[in-house]
Amino acid sequence: MSAAKGRLLVIDGTDGSGKQTQTALLTARLQALGHPVKQLTFPTYSESSALIELYLSGQLGALGEVSPYAASTFYAVDRYASYRRDWGRDYEAGALVLTDRYVTANFIHQMSRLPRDRWEDYIAWLEELEYDRFGLPRPDAVFYLDLSPEASQRLLDHRYQGDPAKRDLHERDTAYLAACRETAQFAADRLGWHRIPCDRDGIIDPPEIIAARLEALARPYFPASEGEQKEGQARLKEQRI
Repeated sequence: MSAAKGRLLVIDGTDGSGKQTQTALLTARLQALGHPVKQLTFPTYSESSALIELYLSGQLGALGEVSPYAASTFYAVDRYASYRRDWGRDYEAGALVLTDRYVTANFIHQMSRLPRDRWEDYIAWLEELEYDRFGLPRPDAVFYLDLSPEASQRLLDHRYQGDPAKRDLHERDTAYLAACRETAQFAADRLGWHRIPCDRDGIIDPPEIIAARLEALARPYFPASEGEQKEGQARLKEQRI
């Protein structure tokens, strides 16, 4: 595999944190600034995510009955297929890729089902699986939307009009969602993710406020604009004279 030349920015967080909304807002902002961007979301819910759908629907068993390592591979294979079939060539050619969830989602969701003394081992295992063995690119930056479990529950209730039957295997388990926030915070500290607070005292902030915080942190990773590139070339030329 040739050396990657693109940039990969990831937005992730616990359920209900607004990942999809913030990814769309940042994509629109990048486009408005003149930066072409490839927007992704995981899981893809395509042929390659069939096992994920079985898992989330409970057809493979209750949450505690499915190995977190097995579930992790379901998501990893979906990402690998997406990379090979969809966005890999764009990324290798230098594209800016912005994705709602990535390898990071396994750290948040599947690691939470393991004892704390196995978290470091899981991080090493997953990074070797997805980045080294599967050859998926490592993110240039991860932006973690930090939402309290109380606010997350309110948002999920609103999303499904208070009908718990509409929630997937993860969303139905409130203790699991609380555990996911703990592993997300651990991963953010351990792996250097940018943390973005999304609520105060259980009251979620307006999307535009969160978007402004996200853009401020993401701006250093934006590609140089055409004007900035010309300025850089001019400065380089002056240095050579």
